[in-house]
Amino acid sequence: MELTEPLQFDHTDRKDIYEYVESHGSVDPEEARKALRMEPHPFGHHVAIMKRDGVLTEFDEELRIAYEDSGEEEFQSDDVEFTIRQARQEDLTGLVGAIRAAIGSGEYIDAETVADVIDTEGVLLRHNELESRIFFVACIDNDVIGWVHLKHPETKKLSHTAELTVGVLAQYRGHGIGARLLERGTEWATDHGYEKLYNSVPSTNQDAIDFLETHGWETEAVREDHYKFGDEYADEVMLARSL
Repeated sequence: MELTEPLQFDHTDRKDIYEYVESHGSVDPEEARKALRMEPHPFGHHVAIMKRDGVLTEFDEELRIAYEDSGEEEFQSDDVEFTIRQARQEDLTGLVGAIRAAIGSGEYIDAETVADVIDTEGVLLRHNELESRIFFVACIDNDVIGWVHLKHPETKKLSHTAELTVGVLAQYRGHGIGARLLERGTEWATDHGYEKLYNSVPSTNQDAIDFLETHGWETEAVREDHYKFGDEYADEVMLARSL
């Protein structure tokens, strides 16, 4: 199932099962059945139908949403070999750690918010009636060292847009990993019909602003003194790219 695919269910129980699995990321089938107070036979029947239709899948004996996986790419820059692939639920802890380490002094507020949200929810990929989000991760030996994240609200008037954040651990910068991640996220958004990507950073994060502008992003607006770091204020630079 694609994250841009409309959610439609022909049975209330299937909708309930989907929402429970989606909100937990990965869940034991028996735990889900008991939580939903369903009898074994109808629960098993609905799960089987949803597996057949590509809505649910089973991994390590747990149910999860069957998101379409766009594959893994391998890259080499100088002496650094890395892969970029769609993130999976089991990447959550490593991804949260990578985001928090990459933002350092906290001058990437949107990325910090993303880390806080997925850490609190305990769920990586989401696709529900309010929002959808997807991550691609850069890995070295299966360790997450960078990410690109796209999120869009399930609101018709904003459905053509998506928020994007991207980052790489400091020790792996300068090898083109960030550019590859940004390219992967942009290609995914283009392929799925988005028309505009946007992101905001404090004016003190000039490296992030320069990086995005180098890759075709433009400053749309500046909100003065929008952030406060201790006793110091910083503007919010609102950047975007049309696809």
